[in-house]
Amino acid sequence: MHTGGKSPLDSGFSTSCVKIYLCSNPEDSVVERRALRDSVFPRFREHCRHSLGLDVRVIDPFESSDPSRWPDEDTRHQMIHECRGSSAGPFLLALVGHQYGTARLPAQVEVSELQLLLQQCQEAGVSTQELEKVYQRDENTIPTTYCLRAPHRRSYSLQERNKVKEESKTKTKEEELRKLFQAAVSLCVQSGSMTPERAKIFYRSALDADLRYALESCPERDIVRRCLVYVHKIINAKAERQKGPVKIQLQSKLEDATLSSSPTNEKLLSELCECFLPHLVTSRQLLVYTITTECDRRHGYTSARRRGYADSLCQQVYCDLVQMTDSLSVSQSAELSPLCDVLSQEQAEQEQLCDILSQFYDVIQPEEEKVRAYVKQRYHQFPLVVTGGPCTGKTVLLAHCTQQMKHWLADSDPVVISFFCNLSINASPKHLLSSLCYQIACRYLTDSSSKQDASHCSDLDDPGSTTDPREVTSSCSQTSVLDSQHEGGTKEHVSDCKQSWSTAQHPDQRQLDFGNIKPDACLSELKEHLSSLISHLPSTEKPLVLILDGLDQLKNNTGLQIIESLPRPLPPAVKLIVTASSNRAHFLQAIKLHYASQSVSEDMCTGRLCIQLGLVDRKQSVQMLASLLKGSGRRVTSGQQALVNQALARCCLPLYARLLHAHTSLWRSDSDVTESSLPDGVHSSISALLDHLEQKHFSSIVARAVSYLTVSRSGLTEAELADLLSIKEDLPHIGSSFKMTVPQVDVERLLLDLKSFLIQRKVAGSLVLFWVSRHFKLVVAKRYLDAPDVRRRLHSEMADYFSGQTSGVNKDAALKTHTDTRQPSQPFVLTSMKGGGRVNVRKIVELPYHLQQSGRWKEFECVLLLSFGFHQAMVRAGLLGDLLAMLETEEESSQVKFVRERLLLASTLKSSACFLQSSPLQLPSVMETNLLPYLEVFPALEGYVREIKEGRGSGLEIVLCPSPPCVPHIQYLKYDDINKGVCVREIAGTKCGVVAEITDDGSAWIWKGCGYDVAKLSLRCEQTELKFAGVKSSGPFLLLSTSCNKLFVWDVEGPEKFLEVKDPFKNTCDSSETPSNIEGFVAHQKTLSVWWKDESFVSVFDISSETLTHFQCQSPVTCSVFSSDGFFMYCGQEEGAVSVFDMKSSSLLSTCSNSNHSAVTLIILHEDKREMACVDRTGSVALWDVAANTQPPRLVKEIFTQGYSTNILSTDYSSEINTLLMCQAHQASLWDTCNWELWDQFLAPQGRAFTQAVLSQDGHLFLALLDTCTFILVWRVSSGECVLSLEMNKQPHTLLKMASDVICVSHDGCLTVWDSEMIDAAGSAQKMGGGVKEVVVEQTGVWFYTRDGSEKVWKWSLDTGLPHVNFLHTGPVEKLQLSPNGIHLVSLSAGDIYVWRTETGENILRIGGSRARDILITPNNNFGVSISERGLSRVFKIAQGNIVCSIHPYLSDAQVSPESTYLLGCCHGDLLAASLWSGSISKRFSCVESSEEVVAFQTLSQHPEFVVVMAASGTVYTWKVAEETVCWHFQLPHMFHCQPEDFQMSSNGSYALLSIDSGVINLLNLSRVTLCSFKVEGPVIKACLDKTGHYVAYITTPSGLEDSCDCYLHARPILQVTRLSDGKRLGAVHLSKNPLALVICEQHCVFVGFGDGSVGVYYISDVTVDEDEPIRCWEDPSGQLKQCPFDRTPFSWFPQDTPNVTWA
Repeated sequence: MHTGGKSPLDSGFSTSCVKIYLCSNPEDSVVERRALRDSVFPRFREHCRHSLGLDVRVIDPFESSDPSRWPDEDTRHQMIHECRGSSAGPFLLALVGHQYGTARLPAQVEVSELQLLLQQCQEAGVSTQELEKVYQRDENTIPTTYCLRAPHRRSYSLQERNKVKEESKTKTKEEELRKLFQAAVSLCVQSGSMTPERAKIFYRSALDADLRYALESCPERDIVRRCLVYVHKIINAKAERQKGPVKIQLQSKLEDATLSSSPTNEKLLSELCECFLPHLVTSRQLLVYTITTECDRRHGYTSARRRGYADSLCQQVYCDLVQMTDSLSVSQSAELSPLCDVLSQEQAEQEQLCDILSQFYDVIQPEEEKVRAYVKQRYHQFPLVVTGGPCTGKTVLLAHCTQQMKHWLADSDPVVISFFCNLSINASPKHLLSSLCYQIACRYLTDSSSKQDASHCSDLDDPGSTTDPREVTSSCSQTSVLDSQHEGGTKEHVSDCKQSWSTAQHPDQRQLDFGNIKPDACLSELKEHLSSLISHLPSTEKPLVLILDGLDQLKNNTGLQIIESLPRPLPPAVKLIVTASSNRAHFLQAIKLHYASQSVSEDMCTGRLCIQLGLVDRKQSVQMLASLLKGSGRRVTSGQQALVNQALARCCLPLYARLLHAHTSLWRSDSDVTESSLPDGVHSSISALLDHLEQKHFSSIVARAVSYLTVSRSGLTEAELADLLSIKEDLPHIGSSFKMTVPQVDVERLLLDLKSFLIQRKVAGSLVLFWVSRHFKLVVAKRYLDAPDVRRRLHSEMADYFSGQTSGVNKDAALKTHTDTRQPSQPFVLTSMKGGGRVNVRKIVELPYHLQQSGRWKEFECVLLLSFGFHQAMVRAGLLGDLLAMLETEEESSQVKFVRERLLLASTLKSSACFLQSSPLQLPSVMETNLLPYLEVFPALEGYVREIKEGRGSGLEIVLCPSPPCVPHIQYLKYDDINKGVCVREIAGTKCGVVAEITDDGSAWIWKGCGYDVAKLSLRCEQTELKFAGVKSSGPFLLLSTSCNKLFVWDVEGPEKFLEVKDPFKNTCDSSETPSNIEGFVAHQKTLSVWWKDESFVSVFDISSETLTHFQCQSPVTCSVFSSDGFFMYCGQEEGAVSVFDMKSSSLLSTCSNSNHSAVTLIILHEDKREMACVDRTGSVALWDVAANTQPPRLVKEIFTQGYSTNILSTDYSSEINTLLMCQAHQASLWDTCNWELWDQFLAPQGRAFTQAVLSQDGHLFLALLDTCTFILVWRVSSGECVLSLEMNKQPHTLLKMASDVICVSHDGCLTVWDSEMIDAAGSAQKMGGGVKEVVVEQTGVWFYTRDGSEKVWKWSLDTGLPHVNFLHTGPVEKLQLSPNGIHLVSLSAGDIYVWRTETGENILRIGGSRARDILITPNNNFGVSISERGLSRVFKIAQGNIVCSIHPYLSDAQVSPESTYLLGCCHGDLLAASLWSGSISKRFSCVESSEEVVAFQTLSQHPEFVVVMAASGTVYTWKVAEETVCWHFQLPHMFHCQPEDFQMSSNGSYALLSIDSGVINLLNLSRVTLCSFKVEGPVIKACLDKTGHYVAYITTPSGLEDSCDCYLHARPILQVTRLSDGKRLGAVHLSKNPLALVICEQHCVFVGFGDGSVGVYYISDVTVDEDEPIRCWEDPSGQLKQCPFDRTPFSWFPQDTPNVTWA
């Protein structure tokens, strides 16, 4: 297999597999090898996969119990060579036991040596007849040798293996021949004609020969780091059964020679263990383990002892393998992450592929000089097209030319980029363009060091990993300050050394702007970007040579789209070379048309810019074949050469010559070959090769192996192919039924035979096997995969493998079988014991493809597209763009059910793409935040969110999600082919969701609904493409008008057939006439009614009969409507009249008119009431009685608009809810059409005007467009509040309401689609009218209260996530307090104090005259304290409102002592303690000596007798209030200061929050007397210390954003929580809105109040902290609450009308 030629050590272990050759004596290691296979190798493989990203293969040549399947010595040595060259770690594991093993007859013996052996035997009088029979002279070997005949060679065919009866005879005969051969060797040694060293080769066993081959020529570094040898010596090893010597009748002279000069097995084993291996230990530091077992003489080496040794061997081998692999510097990527890393990796893979392909350039082609001449000429500004038939070598030629470009253009520094498009695993136009843009920009805009970094950026460590902070402890006492004595005056100073705890900040790994390609970039943007790069970057000094191969092989016209993106003509410093097969005439013509000019056409016709590759010269092919044969040690006879020459004369292609080498290398000099022995052509040769492989190996193995390689998406690794072949399957269409285990050695032998035709290339970090030519795929597909069921089943097998399922057998039984337990695990992320993880890239690359190809769409959706694990793996692997493409792919399968869910996921990922590319590990938080509000709408996503929660360790879990500020769109459709500057002329949408757009250039675009893309409509009339002028819709019909006044109608629910509406009365119109504008169109079943602008007639078209009828009216028609039965038609007119027509008789029945003669814009029929309502242009309504159709309608009433009135801009009528919405510029009016009453009117925002408004599906909301606004506003009808906004990137043009969607079309034709139910869910979310300024949480954490500065206080339930009740006040609520037992809620509003019972909602007290500024409640729940700044502060009983006492001085920042004894507060720089019983000042804390003021203090609930006091100088005191003793503890360093507004303490006094500076949070660890400084990103706007002393929560705003970043997540506030014990950041959540309040409750829930009136609750999940009972997460209440979400408004409790208690 061609990989590029470097050894693993030289290439930094760029391979992706640890490949180990297991060397052993097959007769003495059965138990040990089986134990290793069962318990060590699978475990070691999992370790390497998870920890290092490496796979493992162990090649045991003697794994089969059938000796006939054992490979010969030459094959074994090839395997050792492959393991040494391709293993990314250890490659040799040798087991040396107490038995040496027997030697085999050599497969080949040189002529001179065999003749010498025969001569010595004959001289000794020994018959050599049997020996001469088994060996045959072969002149085709180099040098000429004698080879074992077929019956005596190791046979691997099924027929030979089944000859069990002849095995014993064959074995005896082989033993006799071996003895005879070795005796002849001994005679040669004895006679001196052969040296003893040479003779030993013929005595050596397989173990000895393999060990010496692996170690003798091995470099020292490979021996030290990559070889393991285990020697087991056994004393008193007595075999349980004695083997008698084989009786061979040899002459006495031969016996004597054998005994005297033949080394015994014991001697050879001793030489191996005592000389060869120890020498390597000392000279090359070979790692050898030697263990000696002494057995009982009576029992010898028993089975129990063997099992015990096998168990200890397994433990040692596993430890040694793990240690050896972990010590290697394996170059594997833990994370690929940003998109630029993936593109840089693909760039390196394309360069490696070019190197590999260039090695196949064996025949010099004359066209090479033409390519050289093209790139050296500077006046050509057109591409060079290299064409030729299949297999002519176009790809190989250009790969070779790529290597020569630097030499050809030595006078400049060219940038040469070769891209093999059809060999890219992602051949979509977007990906190819992105990759080309990246490669060009990277090669031009970075220097050599930057290029090296970019090419290896996939090797960066996990960006999400964090290091433990270094803790710097002070030298002062570690005793808590609260335990110190209050007697002495000693003082302790805090150490000046700061303990710096940093949040998890990973280095900025974002690439330069040119590489930051957005995953949602559209095709037109990428085309423009590529054209711009090619036009501006190349120069004469640094020209660009761009080689594109395989574009013509791509599907869906992808190659044409790439060609169209290239500039024309080419810039002077750019050379473009494109390959195309000669039979791709359409592709070649497209290139000519793209570079259309007279000169280029002439040049291409004459061949100056088009090179035609022909057949290779036969002589060169002959030389090539001879060279290949020589390289493999083979040749052919002259007679055979003549047949080869004839074959090459018929087909002289390079690939055919390589295939001939595979055939001729099997010939012997005496082979009976004829002209028919060589197949004609490439495909026949490939088929013949497969025939040979099936004869040599099992036909099922060959068929399945080549089929797996063919149907794979990106190729297969060797380990994957071996795994797939080891799955027991029954595929009768592929060879025979296959029910056996395939050993690794059989797979390896097959790969060795396919070596010349497989490329080993790197794809996504793994080395995979790939066919050298696509024609192998064609032959394999025709030979084995012709039946669709077979191909589908193969894809299904591979899907089972990559998904980790067991295929073909019962799963429970599979766990007990040897084969299936060796299958590797297939998680999306491979995690190791050391933490962290790496993405299973092979799974995410292959599994989606095979699920789709096998038709398992349900699994594709549920297991992948709706799986968070899959999304996480794709994002972390840098494949966000591929994930978006899969989520948005249009599938026609009926099994696809979750289109909207997929579109929502795609939209969420797109909106966060910029952020996720730089922070992929934040995906769980991003997705959970965005999906939680819509789980009621999309219950299928509950499993997605549940997966996020279950996979979270420590972090922030969303308990209550705040209401979303805006609704994400589920689709954004942008035309790739539309011209710039084109605007929408008209748009229409059907009820079933089909939308049609007409642009001002006459184009028509169709969108078929959710999940589809936009398609351009093309209609031709007399070979001329029609230009469209307008479109209207009604029901399921679309009516399109053209610029030549043709009309076409399309029933979107039927086939895509356009029916022309022909008017026999308009024959005078021609194409030059100005098109008539259609004013409106309405349909009833198969009858269509059409009216034109300023025309006073209506045309009715019957689709069934294709007849057209005109109905004449009095004035221009403005609207029309059919009755429900279709018998009558009502036509509204410009002058306010309505005409009623009988459709059967085509006659006018009656006419009526409104009183103001204003144009009728809408007619609404209530046929059950026999009423007709006509709405005119000004918004007035006329209601008519139409009970008698033959009589003129009778006016029932008219309702005129009041005040200033303007024309109606739009109307939206819903018959289901009897609601009409009329939109005018200054207001939107809502009408009840049942009683025709005006419900409500909504004024436009000041300075703005409405342009359109539509109702939501259930009528609880309405959506409106405003002039000069790039967003859509959503109003709640019941409250009149604007509750939402739907964001647009561009100025809206039209708003469409479909059955399930709301669609907004921008002026340039882009469509933005929202799901209607998502809008309702967001609009019904409960939130307060203003921003939440304060949150008060009950001690149980189940209920909490919020205030927003209005007259309302809301009580929320954390169980349901909804507000329960609200407490009304007469004025704005200023303060809020909750009693510790949760029974009473005390609020301060407009100077009055309100006391509420929380259980009943009763306002038991309303106290007037308090003049309070603040209120407090004592910890014992009995008393309240009103704090007044200008009057008396009063202590009162909460239950009755009676005043207990009054406190005269004003105490600022007042707190009640934990024992409910004192009110503490600051006054004139001192800290005072006022008695709650008498009101007098009982205690005073004053810094008299230093004359400094108290700036902050805190009572401690867990130490109620103490108060921590902070002075202005930074001195920290503790004050024991009852005893009035003070302890002066320490003083803060000058760089620290205390901010009173930020000062907080934990209830146990262990931590104190001192200050919040920009980007720094300063804390004091009182228990350890150390200062802590948290460095955070961006300014801190809120911080809260957990009262239990475990955590600190803070909200920051990001800073240092790049100007190019437009991702909203990069600009939003971030809620973060850090553990105080070690400074580790536990989690972070990006907040979608501005936070105003931050609180942490005792249950470790973080409450955040937002500016829009909503509340978010987040639970701190910390695996290191034991919780008695974790917080119960809010669950979707839809199962319990049956009412409409808009009816979930909280119940209101009203206050006392007047104060029932008044204080004087």
